[in-house]
Amino acid sequence: MQIMAKQNVSSIAASVIDLKTVVTHEPMRRADSEAQLDELQSQLLAYQQTIFKHQHRIVIVFEGADAAGKGGTIARLTHKLDPRGVYVYPIGAPSSKELTGHYLQRFWPLFPRGGQITIFDRSWYGRVLVERVDQLVSETTWRRAYDEINQLEKWLVDDGTIIVKFFMHLSQEQQKIRLIERVQKPDKRWKLTQADLDAYEQFDDYTDAWSDMLAYTNTPNAPWLLIPADNKHAARVNVLTSLLAILAERVPKSSQRINPALAKSVRKLFGNDVLE
Repeated sequence: MQIMAKQNVSSIAASVIDLKTVVTHEPMRRADSEAQLDELQSQLLAYQQTIFKHQHRIVIVFEGADAAGKGGTIARLTHKLDPRGVYVYPIGAPSSKELTGHYLQRFWPLFPRGGQITIFDRSWYGRVLVERVDQLVSETTWRRAYDEINQLEKWLVDDGTIIVKFFMHLSQEQQKIRLIERVQKPDKRWKLTQADLDAYEQFDDYTDAWSDMLAYTNTPNAPWLLIPADNKHAARVNVLTSLLAILAERVPKSSQRINPALAKSVRKLFGNDVLE
C-alpha cells in the first residue's frame, strides 16, 4: 500500500477494502492543527500561482458520510487561495431537467479550464452511493456506472487534468455526535436535513456502497485517498498534506522571476533599483 502523505493517509488497494476494519480516528489537538494549517495553506497558494501560470487543470473530489467534515475541510483548503482561480461545487440531487439527460452530463460544464482548481463537495459518485442505497436506479444501472465513471476520469486525465479524490472516513458513532450537535447548536441547524437522518439509519448500506466504490473506482488514473475523519483537525491537516504531496509530483513549482519584457516596463516606470 503506497503511502501518499504523512500520518494515516494512504492510497487504497482494491483487494483490501473493508471499511469496517479501517481506523477512523487519529489524535490531534486543534492548536496543533491550526499551526500546521497556516503553513500548508501558504504552500498551497504558491502552487496555485504555478497552476495559473502553466494553465494546469485540477479536480478535487470529496466523498464521505454526512457530517464527515467535507465542507469544513474545503473551507480550510481554500482559505488563502485566490478565489478567481478556485471553484467549489456542492453537488445535490439533479434537477428535473438534468434527469432527462445522462447522469454525467451535468458535470461537464463544471470541469476546470486551464489555470483553475475545481472542488466537488460530492460528485458523480452519487450514482453508486445515494442512488444505489435509496434504490433510485436499478442494480444493473448503478453497477454499470463504475466503468462509466472510470472512463470519464480517464478521459480527463488523458487530456491533462489532475484528479485528486478524498474519501472522508467517519464512524457512525462520531456521525451521531455531530448530527446531535447540529440539532443542539442554533448556528448549525441549517446544516441538518431529513436526508442526513435517513443516511444515518442507512449507515450499514452506505458502508457497503462506499466499500464497493473504493474498490471498483480506485484506478491508476484517479486513486482514492482515505482520510480518517473522526478527528476533524487531523483530517484537515491530512487532506492538505496529501494534496501538496501530489502537487509536488505533478506540478513542480516554477521560478517566480518576472518576465523580462514586464521587468523592462517596471524599470521604465519606477526606476532600475526596484528590481535589484
